Amino acid sequence: MSARFDWPALMRAGMQGLGLRPAEFWALTPAELRLMLGERGGVRPMARDGLEALLRAFPDKQGEMSDG
Repeated sequence: MSARFDWPALMRAGMQGLGLRPAEFWALTPAELRLMLGERGGVRPMARDGLEALLRAFPDKQGEMSDG
């Protein structure tokens, strides 16, 4: 894994910034800690215009349904 965590900075943010006790900090997942720190990253849901573009690019055709 090439991504590295800056543990001292994360510990300061969690324990000093958020007031977590060490056991509480270490019990969190990275995603939970990011959420608590206010990060809103991640994949955004598709908007209506994105769905419409997909429908135009890949229209449904009659008779092409299969059971898998």
